[in-house]
Order: sequence, then structure tokens, then C-alpha cells
Amino acid sequence: MKRISFFFLIVLLWNAGPLQAQNKAEKQVAVAVEKLRLGMIDANEPALNKLVMEELSYGHSSGKVETKTEFIKALSSGNSDFKTIEFSNQVVRVVGKTALVRHLLTARTNDKGVPDSVKLTILLVWQKQHREWRLLARQAIKA
Repeated sequence: MKRISFFFLIVLLWNAGPLQAQNKAEKQVAVAVEKLRLGMIDANEPALNKLVMEELSYGHSSGKVETKTEFIKALSSGNSDFKTIEFSNQVVRVVGKTALVRHLLTARTNDKGVPDSVKLTILLVWQKQHREWRLLARQAIKA
């Protein structure tokens, strides 16, 4: 009986290792997502530059797609002005050095001086580079 219990314990521990690493990576991605949220509200160019890859493809629910430069410029110029951003129902899935994040975005905006609110379903694609998670792609659809 002791051998069987010991065997099951070894199997459990053996399988828990990758699970713990996955959870650690998922937490790191969630932290990066939160930094992105705050950077977008604050229009913080240095923070956004650090979080976003040069190859960024930033898709809006309207179908418009922006590059990294266009995305950051829209925020810093006030053309895209988030007053609040909240994420809910967030799911993070890490596969190697790629992470997929899905969530519901609810926000108040003041784009070009016009108050509005948005509710979007978002897919973010993150890639791990030099120990940091960076945003490679984003696509939004109206919720």
C-alpha cells in the first residue's frame, strides 16, 4: 500500500511542475496586461513603448488596424482618450513563448472631446522576449 501511495505522490508531483510554471507565466502575462491597461489610460508613451512590439498589429472593432507608432500616437495625441478601462472575464493561455488573452473591455472614452462608452471583446497576443511579455497583436469586436 505504501508503494502505491508513494507512486501516486511521485506522479502528482511530476505533473504539478509544468502546471506551476504555467501558472507563473499566466500571472506574468496578467501583470503585463494590467500595465497595458494603465498605460492606455495614462497615455504613457515610455510604458507603452516598452510593452508593445515593433511589429504590433492593433485591430479596432471598426476594422481599422494600427501599427505601434499609430497606436501610441493616437493615445498620446488624445485622439483615443480612455478615461476608464475595466477588464472582466479574463482568460490567459500560455503556449511556449506565446500567450493568448481574452477579456471583455468596458471603458469610458473622450475621443476628440466626445464622451462615449465602449464594450468590446478583446483578443491579445503576447510574446515573451528577453524575459518580458510584449504585445504583438490585438483584435477587438463589439460585445
